[in-house]
Amino acid sequence: MRQRSLLFVPGTRADRFDKALAAGADAVIIDLEDAVAPADKAAARETVRGWLNAEKPVLLRINAADTAWFADDLALCASPGVSAVVLPKAESAAQVATVRAAGARAVLPLIESAAGFAALNEISRAPGVQRLLFGSIDFQVDLGMRDALEDELLYFRAQIVLASRLAGIAAPIDGVSTAIDDSERLAADVQRAKRLGFAGKLCIHPRQVAGVHSGFAPTPDEVNWARRVLEVAAAAGGAAVALDGKMVDKPVILRAEAILREAA
Repeated sequence: MRQRSLLFVPGTRADRFDKALAAGADAVIIDLEDAVAPADKAAARETVRGWLNAEKPVLLRINAADTAWFADDLALCASPGVSAVVLPKAESAAQVATVRAAGARAVLPLIESAAGFAALNEISRAPGVQRLLFGSIDFQVDLGMRDALEDELLYFRAQIVLASRLAGIAAPIDGVSTAIDDSERLAADVQRAKRLGFAGKLCIHPRQVAGVHSGFAPTPDEVNWARRVLEVAAAAGGAAVALDGKMVDKPVILRAEAILREAA
């Protein structure tokens, strides 16, 4: 499933649900957690329940397993239109199993804590997990980090990508970029995520969607390189061949094929 952009919309704002779906994101996450104040949790749940429709598939972020709202949120997991459930602060396969038992078609665990990171392999291999999401902001808070940038979070991001690959699930989605109007910062964040093997990013505003899509798309130079690789490989008929002074072997050919699939 291609998911470059996952756009959050507050569960209290039914007037924005359809607008979010029309924003061009690959998936919309209706949020019952961070975007909803404690006093509004029950009302937001009923708002979402009344809006859900099988013809408008969305992702649903429920509240964490250790909160007072988790049990009631589970009642929405099997609702028509909920294609997958985003589980915040996921810390065990047992939590995933609880969401699945409630009828969730698939689960997207958010890795947002030290405990969740320590249980990466367990969580990524739990039945029903479609892919992992990195809740980078909450993760920094849990670890007591201060203004963590690329170097400080590099190890954790790489391990999430590795765990996903070993579990045989879809590539993970990187955390949000908080600067809504900073296109250069967003572009840098997207390129970092792409280099590390993430498949997309969480978005907090529709204005971020286009930048995420363009950042994850192969560049014209990449497409041109991929075509040239396949051309010289085909002409060589299986023999060793070089392009621009570099050996073209099976991994290079596979990468070129992947670029052209993405471009298509």
